[in-house]
Amino acid sequence: MAYGALPLEQRLKENIKDYSLENLFDLKKVEEYLSNLHTALGVELLLTQRHGETAVVVGDFSGFVPDVVNEPGRKIRVQGRTIGHLYAKTEQTADPALTEKLLDNIVDIYANMGEKHYLYRETAIFADELEARTEKEHYRVKRGEHDDALTGALSRTYFMNRLKDMENAGVAPAAVICANINDWKFVHDHFGIEESDRLIKTISGIIRREAGANYLIGRMDGDVFGIVIPTPDEGEAEAYCELIQRLCREYEDPVLAPSLAVGLVYRTNVEEDFLGRYSEAEYEMFNNKYEIKHAPGYQERLEHGLR
Repeated sequence: MAYGALPLEQRLKENIKDYSLENLFDLKKVEEYLSNLHTALGVELLLTQRHGETAVVVGDFSGFVPDVVNEPGRKIRVQGRTIGHLYAKTEQTADPALTEKLLDNIVDIYANMGEKHYLYRETAIFADELEARTEKEHYRVKRGEHDDALTGALSRTYFMNRLKDMENAGVAPAAVICANINDWKFVHDHFGIEESDRLIKTISGIIRREAGANYLIGRMDGDVFGIVIPTPDEGEAEAYCELIQRLCREYEDPVLAPSLAVGLVYRTNVEEDFLGRYSEAEYEMFNNKYEIKHAPGYQERLEHGLR
């Protein structure tokens, strides 16, 4: 059925085509009603689905094959679409004309019942979905104040605010890292935005997955991440930088060749501000980037997707 983001009016028109009689009626009760009518008037009745499949039969219709196109009987319609056909044998009834009139009334009654049930059901589903989407959007917006939508890392603004909090709290020593994706623009220019976004998500996934629980990670720019490790163990920050760079190099993909340049500095005392140390880390990152991009084999790996 056509759910998702369809407006209610459109989905009411679309979804009825997926409904069968049992979705709108209790067929046991329908059979009971038609049986009483058969007993009272002697009329034999056959109710079929929209394409002619038998739904309820009262009387003898052996050998009868419904032709819903050329001889559709009485059509039961909901939202302008036929959902069922009622066939009747009235030859044995005491008053065929009265029986025909009653049958027309029955079809009208079931059409009205089906319309009301369909509207109630679809409106209820729509309301539930709308409420769920509203809650999801509220959560997304709330999280969006803190998180970058593409990567799940902290947004730049929230990351900077957290740095201020750590600075005010006197967190030292701390490792400050600037990590930049190498040749993101090459991927964007040659393979398009979907692949360049996938590159960002792939590398950010490695950065976040290998981070400790207390690491602070923010997306500072399109392809740049800031990372702070509060009071790291000796060698911890260096090992982390080496690990994420190695995992990027070892990542195998038909198109992408992830590569990461990093710069690492330390905030050694409370007199140093984090923003200043991040600028130093950025400078070190550019030095590292130059080394990586001029290393043997780098260009061949970068361009392997073109081949």
